[in-house]
Amino acid sequence: MKQGGTIFALATAAIAAPVAIIRLSGSGCGGQVAPLVGSLPPARTAGIRSLRRPGSAEVLDRALVLWFPGPRSATGEDALELHLHGGLAVVAAVTEALVTLGCRPAEPGEFSRRAFLNGKLDLTAAEGIADLVAAETEGQRRQAMRQASGGLAKELIRWDQDLLRLLAHQEANIEFADEGLPTDLDQTVRAGIGRLQQDLAAHLKAGEKARRLRSGVSVVILGAPNVGKSSLLNHLARSDAAIVSRHPGTTRDIVEVRLDLDGIPVTLSDTAGIRDTVDEIEAEGIRRALEKADIADLVILMTAPDIPAGADLPPMATPVLRVSNKADLLAAPTEGLVMSTLTGAGLDAFDDVLRRQVKMLAGVTATAALSRPRHIAAVSETAIWLATALDAAMPEIVAECLRAARRTLGRITGQGSTEAVLDAVFRDFCIGK
Repeated sequence: MKQGGTIFALATAAIAAPVAIIRLSGSGCGGQVAPLVGSLPPARTAGIRSLRRPGSAEVLDRALVLWFPGPRSATGEDALELHLHGGLAVVAAVTEALVTLGCRPAEPGEFSRRAFLNGKLDLTAAEGIADLVAAETEGQRRQAMRQASGGLAKELIRWDQDLLRLLAHQEANIEFADEGLPTDLDQTVRAGIGRLQQDLAAHLKAGEKARRLRSGVSVVILGAPNVGKSSLLNHLARSDAAIVSRHPGTTRDIVEVRLDLDGIPVTLSDTAGIRDTVDEIEAEGIRRALEKADIADLVILMTAPDIPAGADLPPMATPVLRVSNKADLLAAPTEGLVMSTLTGAGLDAFDDVLRRQVKMLAGVTATAALSRPRHIAAVSETAIWLATALDAAMPEIVAECLRAARRTLGRITGQGSTEAVLDAVFRDFCIGK
């Protein structure tokens, strides 16, 4: 990623619109763009200015200009916003003028990266902003907003303070053992490590739900041919997403739809009917179906009274929701979850059960969560260091493990982060963030 200079980016959609906003950031950017905007308005006050082509009296646009001198700005350095008329030609002309004045287009995430480097936000808040921009459902929005507002950072600061206190007590136990310190100091440190372990374990467990909420719950429909898998997919999608046919083997490849179930994103997959077959194409579809089910978060296993069971399913760790379709063919009610995609009987009950299952897998928690794989990996590694500390016989090793645990946690917020980590985090941003 390039460093330094004044950067700019279109902060609104790159389409014709009533208003287009161009953001700028860079030390001394106000003076740099003076040939374009003329005099700057008072700080944090909007002012109408005529934007003129550099070296010419030609007016490019009459725009609203906002000036944010650093460090009291979003990036911590001088920043400027140009609110233009949103015609494509206007935006192109102003962009050309900015390049002429030595400004350069921002790279993805560069505004947020500068805010991070200037202490305006940590990596978890930056990731929360990226997730907020990408949020598709209400649940995702709430989770992203909590993280962008610093909720996860507060938890990490609390853990770091606990580790620092434990490390200080351990160092005192090593350096001043003959100075009349409490005799149970070692036991106190170990008890504190144990409590912190439990706290981390609880957040790791909740982190699995948060990860699913961020990326979506994967639900796969399995069953023998003609049990009604495609009809169920169409019911849940509220559209004819999959072809429905009485001929077995119609679905050979995986058909996916994206759903919003009570604020939780769900990727629902209709798959090939599971049965013994000599058809190579159908067999490949069945293999893909079983592979997809094995890595899914939930499997809906469908049966029907008029369809013999297909091939035996291999053992799976994935939770299974069993449902019997074609209730209209049953002479008498049966136990379990029974429905008919033809008549609609039992579908509301099925929908309620599915929603409860999805919420169990990815419910929105009241606390900040470890929503990204790198968060979970760092906290898991921290927990390993704490376990190693408890197993250590020498007090010096305990202290070193506590130091390593603090360094590992610091990677989440960006303390001591390498350039590679920063690049990986900020490349996920859209331009202008």
